[in-house]
Amino acid sequence: MSTQTYAVDGMTCAHCAGAVTREVRKVDGIDDIAVDVTAGTLTVTVDDGAAGAALDAEIAAAVDEAGYTVVAR
Repeated sequence: MSTQTYAVDGMTCAHCAGAVTREVRKVDGIDDIAVDVTAGTLTVTVDDGAAGAALDAEIAAAVDEAGYTVVAR
């Protein structure tokens, strides 16, 4: 397993964290999710075989679906 952290723009509260968590949880290969609203980060633990650019794109799309934007990894 590996851990990846993404900077997410626009999160301000627990509702934001919940929305991001719900959408990212739908992405295949995600084992664990931690959202830190104060730091503006999303940290995911993924299966080693799932990591890569395709997964990054899926996570960014899920965050977008929740109403926020991944600005960096």
